[in-house]
Amino acid sequence: MQFINSLLLDMELDPSLVEYLSVIIKILLIGLICIVANFISKKIVIRIITRIVKNAKVEWGNILLERKVFRKLSHMVPAIIIYSLASTFPSYQSIIEKLAIAYTIVVGLVFIQSLLNALNDIYQTFEISKVKPIKGYIQVVNIIIMTIGIILVISNLIGKSPLILLSGLGALSAVLMLVFKDSLLGLVAGIQLTGNDMVRVGDWIEMPKYGADGDVIDISLNTVQVQNFDKTITMIPSYALISDSFINWRGMESSGGRRIKRSLYIDTSSITFCTEEMIEKFIKVQYLSDYIIQKEREITEYNAKNQIDRNNPVNGRALTNIGVFRAYISNYLKNHDGINQNMTLMVRQLEPSEHGLPLEIYVFTNSVQWAVYESVQSDIFDHLFAVAPEFGLRVFQNPSGADLRTMAEESSNKALVGESSY
Repeated sequence: MQFINSLLLDMELDPSLVEYLSVIIKILLIGLICIVANFISKKIVIRIITRIVKNAKVEWGNILLERKVFRKLSHMVPAIIIYSLASTFPSYQSIIEKLAIAYTIVVGLVFIQSLLNALNDIYQTFEISKVKPIKGYIQVVNIIIMTIGIILVISNLIGKSPLILLSGLGALSAVLMLVFKDSLLGLVAGIQLTGNDMVRVGDWIEMPKYGADGDVIDISLNTVQVQNFDKTITMIPSYALISDSFINWRGMESSGGRRIKRSLYIDTSSITFCTEEMIEKFIKVQYLSDYIIQKEREITEYNAKNQIDRNNPVNGRALTNIGVFRAYISNYLKNHDGINQNMTLMVRQLEPSEHGLPLEIYVFTNSVQWAVYESVQSDIFDHLFAVAPEFGLRVFQNPSGADLRTMAEESSNKALVGESSY
């Protein structure tokens, strides 16, 4: 640098001008050195590292490259050069060194943050990440490191010890608790969610309070992201999963069967004892022949043993169309390819209501896929609605406009017939 001053003086320039020109030239030279060093680090060193990582063919290496971890680290080179050459400007050496150190700390923070995110990406390549996500912990570490970094930058610029700033944080603890309330609650919730295995990435959860009904796609420090089945995204506070109730369908998905729990409402006025003609008809039904033969034998033996007079249908035991229909449904489900035969299979009557007698089907499909489940359920009830009249049963529904119009027409026709008879 003294050579520059001497060279300018030899050119017989004004000494006051030489001073300014030398400073400008020094700045340009340092800038040129930084540019060259940055070019070498990025275009040569980083390319060499990239080639080595790609040739190694390890997945974590590619993740480091995608996160640009090495490229962000290379930004330290110009700062180190500027710090080393700060003595060139004695009057401003202290300020330049402080700024260079501050920039180096900032670059270091960015590097560490990128490295932690890369570590999270690497961890997510393992199956255990769905059970034990660490993104929340990574975010906590990021907050701590950023806080320490900001303290170091401030203490460096003001020329004071970081301990002085740290001692002042005690007085700001209440403010910090207020500012980082969600983060602290999220951290505690994340530990409980992970420790108790309450929710994982990929779980189907349902939380009506927040309008969430879909798959968990991300668990972070403050929020749990749920992609609903309509492809919208719902953001749920992590602590809400601890403080409020939600449904996790993981147990259903891992069991291999999804429950069908739906009722047919039978018009009670259509329930009756089976006649001989009905029994002869039912005995020809594939899923009923063995049942009818066995039940008829049991009923005959019981009535004969107890000397019951069957001239009155109220006496003794007899088959009913609703009972036969219930047996048919049970046998039909036992022979259905879409029903899991190793899980609960039940057809039961519930308490009668103003809508009729509920005949509930309680079974599990052998597939947990939504589309398959709905298809199996629809096929079953399509068949049951169609076959119910064969048993002399009517499925209950409230009168529709067409029913009321038909009744009005029938009433009008009867009135006309009555008038014509006169």
